[in-house]
Amino acid sequence: MNISVLSALVLLTACGEIAKQPISSGIGSNPLLPAPKTTLIPTIYIAPAIGWPNAATPVAAAGTHVTAFANGLDHPRWLYVLPNGDVLIAETNAPPKPDDANGIQGWIMGLVMKRAGAAVPSANRITLLRDINGDGVADIRLPFLEDLHSPFGMALVGDKFYVANSDAVMRYDYTDGEKQITEPGEKVVDLPAGRINHHWTKNIIANIDGTKLYVTVGSNSNIAERGMTTEVERAAIWEIDIATGEHRIFASGLRNPNGLAWDMKSNTLFTVVNERDEIGGDLVPDYLTSVQDGAFYGWPYSYYGQHIDERVKPQNPELVTKAIQPDYALGAHTASLGLASSIGTSLPTQFANGMFVGQHGSWNRKPFSGYKVIFVPFVDGKPAGIPVDVLTGFVSKEGDAYGRPVGVALDKTGALLVADDVGNTIWRVTANKK
Repeated sequence: MNISVLSALVLLTACGEIAKQPISSGIGSNPLLPAPKTTLIPTIYIAPAIGWPNAATPVAAAGTHVTAFANGLDHPRWLYVLPNGDVLIAETNAPPKPDDANGIQGWIMGLVMKRAGAAVPSANRITLLRDINGDGVADIRLPFLEDLHSPFGMALVGDKFYVANSDAVMRYDYTDGEKQITEPGEKVVDLPAGRINHHWTKNIIANIDGTKLYVTVGSNSNIAERGMTTEVERAAIWEIDIATGEHRIFASGLRNPNGLAWDMKSNTLFTVVNERDEIGGDLVPDYLTSVQDGAFYGWPYSYYGQHIDERVKPQNPELVTKAIQPDYALGAHTASLGLASSIGTSLPTQFANGMFVGQHGSWNRKPFSGYKVIFVPFVDGKPAGIPVDVLTGFVSKEGDAYGRPVGVALDKTGALLVADDVGNTIWRVTANKK
């Protein structure tokens, strides 16, 4: 990093405001939402990515233990566990998006991404990891699918394997136990992409009977500052008919949805959403919510239900009156990305009913928020109560990032897997041996 860039980062890091509320005030079913606060220069407060020291690990919750399932990966972001126990890892990063870097804001974001360890080229690969002897460490590592386009979400439906690239959903033939797919795939449907493609991560999940796919498509901006014409079919979850490839908007007004998971007891789809920036360190909480068919969740006109964002012009009062309040706040700027149901976990009983959430961590809140994996307990099919820290210790005492958790999933034994894209590691959390 040259001197001018380093100087700019130091200057930017010193700018902005300090959050006035503890992060806990923006967590739960009834978060505290203070008045918006804007500054001339947005808060830039980055945990520089340095990777893990030798033999170091995150800190696991009481009653659990964490080890490395695999390390030395290339920016692992997302996880999928096949029925035979093989673990698939999307080694990926943003595609080229030249028009997202225009202007001072784009320049600042480019600096932020470099310092946060998020500017490495995309490997464009899904890697297969297999634990042959059951010791909790991957023995086989092979390229499962290559030459993809910033892949993210994955789903197996019958004998068809689906991948959500940044620009399209692809389908491949799959045979149980197969270590590599080499045949060309078939495009199911194009996804919004283009030269901006601001929120590029597209995740997918199938419904219970395997007839539909649900796809997350993030916005092309923070608050539609590029105009709504660039946001067509974005900030939404799509529903795709697997047989025909036809799609519709299942839910909208979701700035940047990522993780998807089913609550199996109620057959309800849940998602985690990254909310908007630049109205203070205490706004707006990212959130976990059930996804209702046809529902509108506010973006860009309002946040956390019907709280108007006065920066958005023109407004849409009629649409705001329909905005639904999310179920559960996850804290402002936590960058909550990963989501997995805990049903079937082999972790202690306190984790038996709820959702695991991977929080990638803030870049514009002082002090930091996120940078951990949490568990949100469920009661009667809804998030309720106080979240439990599952993995912490991703940031050093000096404020450097050893790692940043992203995707989460349960392996075949019920252990929790966590993709760490800065630490280039897949962590495995198990219950302590009695």
